[in-house]
Amino acid sequence: MLGGGEPSGCSCGVGTPHHTARSLDRALEDAVCSGILNLSGRKLREYPGMSYDLTDTTQADLSKNRFTEIPPEVCLFAPLELLNLYHNCIKCVPEAIINLQMLTYLDISRNLLSVLPKYLFSLPLKVLLVSNNKLVSIPEEIGKAKELMELDVSCNEIQALPAQMGRLQALRELNIRKNCLHMLPEELADLPLIHLDFSCNKITEIPATYKKLRQLQHIILDNNPMQSPPAQICLKGKVHIFKYLNMQACRMDKKPDTLDLPSLGKRCLPQPLTDRY
Repeated sequence: MLGGGEPSGCSCGVGTPHHTARSLDRALEDAVCSGILNLSGRKLREYPGMSYDLTDTTQADLSKNRFTEIPPEVCLFAPLELLNLYHNCIKCVPEAIINLQMLTYLDISRNLLSVLPKYLFSLPLKVLLVSNNKLVSIPEEIGKAKELMELDVSCNEIQALPAQMGRLQALRELNIRKNCLHMLPEELADLPLIHLDFSCNKITEIPATYKKLRQLQHIILDNNPMQSPPAQICLKGKVHIFKYLNMQACRMDKKPDTLDLPSLGKRCLPQPLTDRY
């Protein structure tokens, strides 16, 4: 897996190995032949490949540089399947990214994003990594990302998850660690999640409907003020958590006892007419 998991912020002054102009040219020449562009860790502020035809590029690694925007040239790589922009200074995603209709893997973690644009979810993404940014929300349009299998929005400032995330029928891994979440949407209960991490939030309750997450293998929920299930049950692990959720669901599904009102009914029924004669 590329990128992710480091402190937030843009460290544009971090020292990286020195690369000569010749080594940069060699990397660009190799990309022309292989379709794989690797410009990672070169302190680049501007895209250097203007003199090379890289329109056949299928993978581009621009991580650990100083880009303040996604280079417009990269958005013209129509066959691009993987784009790694980890650890730059990018503040927004341009609309031109919709040209990348083959893109399945996007890592834009550890940048300066405050918004995920709606048009991003018109791409056939399977992996989207946007940890360590400045996001405060996720747009409802995320529900359009039907092929998304892994979503990492950890280490942001997100306050709520949209119910439309329940439409991500391919989602296997969800990392929402270290945000400002107070609740989990019940709609996630219908997803085929295998890994769920919502640690380091402000969540007090796991919805009883989450008992339907039968494929879930890993659940990480530490550093939340859990009340339901109680913290002592959460500490025992997944099996005990799901036993509790099952019991809660049974209590909620149980119908109230039918009221027995035969005597009341007798009082209310009109008395039968009697023959006066």
